[in-house]
Amino acid sequence: MLTPVRPRPGYRVAVLSPAAALPARLPAPFDLGLQRMRDELDLVPVEYPTTRTWGATPQERADDIHAAFADPGITVIITSIGGNDQIKVLPHLDAELIRSNPKPFYGISDNTNLCLFLDRLGIVSYYGGTVMTTLGRFGSTSPHAMEALRAALFAGGWYDLRPADGWTDMGKDWSDPANLRAEPELFPGTGWQWHGGDRPVEGRLWGGCLEILDWNLRANRWLRPDEEHQGRVLFLETSEEMPSDSYVYEVLMCLGERGLLQRFSALLMGRPKAWELMRPCTPEERTAYVEAQHAAVLRAMTEYSPDVPVVLDVDLGHTDPQLVVPFGGRCRIDPTAQTISVEY
Repeated sequence: MLTPVRPRPGYRVAVLSPAAALPARLPAPFDLGLQRMRDELDLVPVEYPTTRTWGATPQERADDIHAAFADPGITVIITSIGGNDQIKVLPHLDAELIRSNPKPFYGISDNTNLCLFLDRLGIVSYYGGTVMTTLGRFGSTSPHAMEALRAALFAGGWYDLRPADGWTDMGKDWSDPANLRAEPELFPGTGWQWHGGDRPVEGRLWGGCLEILDWNLRANRWLRPDEEHQGRVLFLETSEEMPSDSYVYEVLMCLGERGLLQRFSALLMGRPKAWELMRPCTPEERTAYVEAQHAAVLRAMTEYSPDVPVVLDVDLGHTDPQLVVPFGGRCRIDPTAQTISVEY
């Protein structure tokens, strides 16, 4: 796997919307994220034609991806946010152009598609750090998330992930500018939940948003051969669509029946997002949702891969803080010491 050259303070960053151009409809948190990119990271954001173009075609979005990778003045690509149809962009991508101009790529959720595409090309990408979620966070940026993002962007090397001291999965209405000034109310940290496995493991990370991974497994066009995942570390998380525990189990079941689940040396499962602005629920309902998803994951792993470490409630993806993990980069997991380290 190739780890692309990192940016330095003052470098130009391509800001793309290869999934949904939500900045077109909700510019306030996007613009806040861009300002923080300048002020807190000392990077220069560069927008492309489809960054704020709602309804851009897959070809138009692919054109911007090509332009960003091909531009020698761009050192890193950071996405605005996720979406729900990026898989339609992949057939329009020029693999040789991207392979010849590797650059760090940051995104979550629907950007799992591009992370999988880059992994197939042998290029490490980064799951986390989007403009609207990490940099455009309500109130102020999360010190925990920003520490990981800075380490991934600028430092490289091994980085010890740690459980969040405080977290939330509850957002506010982005269309109300007043909400951008309000700090999020955080729940006390719960730590990680460790199950199975008693030996340290090391492997390259692979996974992303479970729903998007499911789509790619169905399409089966942009993935490595199954045998090339032997010994890798699977990481998964679920989206704001809050899939049912039965769906989560069924996806893992199918991975097991395919023989793929058994190839992974460990599973890092992101903290479930159990509340959404358009689907609010009571504290009791949220607890029940999380517990049901945990049970579904553990059931599948017990059936298909009972001897590997499983770590639940890692701060990945759709909850806050949003840590960064290197997709295709190395990961070390020690069940006895209960530590997780990643190589940026």
